[in-house]
Parts: sequence; C-alpha cells; structure tokens
Amino acid sequence: MMVAAERVLVPEAPSIPGLTFRRLRLPDDLQPLVALFNLANEEDDVEDRSDVAGLAEWFSHPSGFDPLRDCLIAHVGEKVIGYGKVHWVDDTDGGRDYASWGVVHPDWRRRGLGRAILRANHRRLRQIAATHDLAPDVARRFETWAAESQVGALALLESEGMTVARSFFEMLRPNLDDVAEFALPEGIEVRPMRPEHYREVWAADVEAFSDHWGGMDGGEQMFQRFFSGPSFEPDIWRVAWDGDQVAGSVSNVVMREFNEATGARRGLLAGVSVRRPWRGRGLARALVAQSLIVLRERGMAEAVLGVDADNPTGAIGVYEANGFVVHQRERSYRKPF
Repeated sequence: MMVAAERVLVPEAPSIPGLTFRRLRLPDDLQPLVALFNLANEEDDVEDRSDVAGLAEWFSHPSGFDPLRDCLIAHVGEKVIGYGKVHWVDDTDGGRDYASWGVVHPDWRRRGLGRAILRANHRRLRQIAATHDLAPDVARRFETWAAESQVGALALLESEGMTVARSFFEMLRPNLDDVAEFALPEGIEVRPMRPEHYREVWAADVEAFSDHWGGMDGGEQMFQRFFSGPSFEPDIWRVAWDGDQVAGSVSNVVMREFNEATGARRGLLAGVSVRRPWRGRGLARALVAQSLIVLRERGMAEAVLGVDADNPTGAIGVYEANGFVVHQRERSYRKPF
C-alpha cells in the first residue's frame, strides 16, 4: 500500500482520471522508477538500463539537488506513470546550468503529461535559482538532453522554446577482437589504482574535464558517487602516471544493468581524460586500447563510450583509431531563464 507523500500541485496537469503528483519516497519508489525508466528506454530505443541497487546508490549521493524536494512523481492510483527531476551545476564557461529531466510511461504519452512535468520542473528550478546569490553577469539557463531516437521528447522540447546547444555521440566498438595495442608515451606507466590514489585521480579528472563544454561537478557527493557502489571496480580502471603525477585515466565499467536486461556483454569507458600537459602524445589512444583489453579479459564482448561531437581535443579520432563507430546521437538543449 502506498503511503501518502507530499502532494504537489501541477497547474498544467492533463485530464487523466486519477492523476496526482507527489514528491519522491525512498526507498518505496526505487522499484517503480526502475521499471518506468527501463520500459521508456526500451520503447525509445535508448540503451541505458537501471536497477534498484544502482538507483539507490545514485540517490544516496545527491549533488545539486535534494531527492525529497526536487523529484516529482506522477501516478494514477498506485501506478507510477511519470517522473521529473531537476538539479543545478556550475558550467565550465562560468555560467550556471539548471537542468531538467523527465520520463513518461509509454501508455500515457501524447496526453500532455510530459509537458506538465517539464513546466513543473522549470518552475521548481526558478524557485531554486531565486535562492542563489549570483553576480549579475553570471549566465543562467535551463538545460536538458535527449537521444535523437526520442522523437516525442525532441518535439516537446523544441515546442517549449528550447534549442540545441550541443550534440553528442555514443560510440560503439561492436567486438573486442583484434584490439591494437598502442605504446604509452616515454616515461608514462600504468599502475594499479589503490584507495590512496582515489582523490588524486579524481582531482586530475576534474582538471582535465574543465576544458570541456558543459557543467562540471567536482564536489564531494560526485566523488563519492564515482568511487563507490556496485559498478565501481577500480581494478579495471586504467590510470597513467608520470612520476608522482596522474597524467590521465580511463574509468571502466561493466554495464551490469544493461547486460542483465539484454543478455549483452558490454563494457563502458565512462570517462577518458588526459591532463593538458600530456595531451597530443598518444596517451589517450594507449589507455583506451588497454581498457578494451581489460574489458575483454573481464568477459565483455563489446564496449561503448560517450563523446562531445565538437570535442576540442581530438577525442573522436582517438576512438576511431581504436575501432569505435558512432552508434547513437544525443542532443543537449538550452533556454535562457
């Protein structure tokens, strides 16, 4: 029996009999949300999959949002049919991004529920932004994202005045056969990652990604999220050292949820980073190749990674040299406050 939670008034709510909105309840909502996310992604040809353990871990380290105040549950009776969530993050360009995300059950789409959730999310983001003491010259904007296969979501976002700010690729290596090995630059070595290295590896990764487009969260909760939980396997990460300095790293993940749901054996290169002084020397190419080999040794048969389509560091060429091809496309949308 669902226990009552804080009700939320959504003025734009469509006329769906029994539809109500409330805040998130943990852990009660974990299983219904996992079912909703996975069903929606399957319908939209999006390959992400969730499970209860992974979602619980994600909510346990919130960054830029309060799970019990900044998530919205749409339900009819006891059935969860929609979800919205907001957070904010500082951008590498000095601005602040107020991000929104939403999901609607396929059986309740095209009735206005997605639009109602998006507008409720934007209303909540305005409330949050009103509490932020920012200088007048700090740019603030709404942000969200969607895969190009989510045609309904794209149409909704564009009808609400959001425009494409950036494109991203998911790249796939469809097999892990015949992985070419590339030599590390002279003086660089890969060492096993130990707990005493975690902070230094994290700091180097944050520094490297500060050159990239978009929001960059280097806070404590994000650190805890990356370096804990059921998907964290430090023995399959690849970290390159130049003496006592981290030069670059690849955070590798066995895609447990996706593999269990689909029967695939897929690994993820969740983050490929090289600090500026070590770029242009073949380090990323060598670390990616080593990552493919270690994923193969772990029993994986394919690998994916995400990349900014306009990446300024030549990453796409690095990945193509390692046998990756563009597999899916995503868009980041923005709209000024």
